[in-house]
Amino acid sequence: MAELCYNHKVPIIPFGTGTGLEGGVTAVQGGVCFNMTRMDKILNLNTDDFYVTVEPGVTRKSLNSYLRDSGLWFPVDPGADASLCGMAATSASGTNAVRYGTMRDNVINLEVVLSDGRILNTAGKDRNFRKTSAGYNLTSLFVGSEGTLGIITKTSLRLYGVPEAMMSAVCAFPSVQAAVDSTVQILQCGIPIARIEFLDDVMVDACNKYNGLSYHTLPTLFLEFHGTESGVREQVQQTEEITQLNGGSDFTWARDQEERSKLWTARHNAWYAALALRPGCRGYATDVCVPISKLPEIVMKTKKDLLESELTGPIAGHVGDGNFHCIMVLNVDDKDEVSRVKAFTDRLARRALALNGTCTGEHGIGLGKRSLLVEEIGEVGIATMKQIKATLDPQNIMNPGKVI
Repeated sequence: MAELCYNHKVPIIPFGTGTGLEGGVTAVQGGVCFNMTRMDKILNLNTDDFYVTVEPGVTRKSLNSYLRDSGLWFPVDPGADASLCGMAATSASGTNAVRYGTMRDNVINLEVVLSDGRILNTAGKDRNFRKTSAGYNLTSLFVGSEGTLGIITKTSLRLYGVPEAMMSAVCAFPSVQAAVDSTVQILQCGIPIARIEFLDDVMVDACNKYNGLSYHTLPTLFLEFHGTESGVREQVQQTEEITQLNGGSDFTWARDQEERSKLWTARHNAWYAALALRPGCRGYATDVCVPISKLPEIVMKTKKDLLESELTGPIAGHVGDGNFHCIMVLNVDDKDEVSRVKAFTDRLARRALALNGTCTGEHGIGLGKRSLLVEEIGEVGIATMKQIKATLDPQNIMNPGKVI
């Protein structure tokens, strides 16, 4: 089918689950949508070598359900139940990235259908080694390519042992600076924390109202620890000492599976909690990432900008990576508000770039951030990307109009 489209210069738009946030599956030039949802087989699970190969219709939740009795799991968790090949295509990330890395760190091999119908195995057919220095890193080239270079039809993923013990906690702080200082100190001490998420006071208030919770309406960290029973106790003790030195409150604990699920469901429901602040309005997600030390500065400037712009935009972020989101809640029928939101999001992205950060930590470029990508990597970087695109997709039929 890809070869047929290539011969007739018909655009191809790969579709996984449609959970992307940057318009990646929008057919801006028409064409054929390749819906991958029915290619949903788990092809090869190797528990000895800690990897699994899946088709593009397999989602992260269905994979972890399949792995339940194996003692293994796949930890990359972007919140949505996204398809794993789609997660590879967008270089997805999420709450566990501080411990386990992003998709770029966890994809071992890809099977890709190129624009002319040829099939490429980026690390060699059926090869699933842990490391290599053989030639160019073709796997990483396609991770994050957003469907612009080929159609990912299989991915081999790194798996991890299920931790013996898991424990989650919530801790409130008197300021954003105190919360981020705690985060930096936790990482500097080498504590192998699995998740460390930040919510500002507005987002905590929204989550309380939406989920029926009663957390302090203050800048708050959601934390999770993985390891052995004794290891987790040691991590917790060290982390508590650090948070208390920065004025943090006593931890609110979630020890068993049900309590932890409730806590993280509240975090993952942040989008819906934000929308509930203004019933009938729509949401628009932002996504920037800066060096961790710059996080207090950009968050405080962003909160000031929101107040001055009279906009609703509670903040949540993967603070261990310096990545955060303003969830903009707006009336799309109010042209003035739409204009102010657009201006705000542009300022936010450029604020991140000015602090040596990136305009997108995990959502991708898609449609909306192509001009920002030019500012981020420069003309030579864009020219190099265009050369790669022209080589692999000379007819420009692979998801045209995206990224570059």
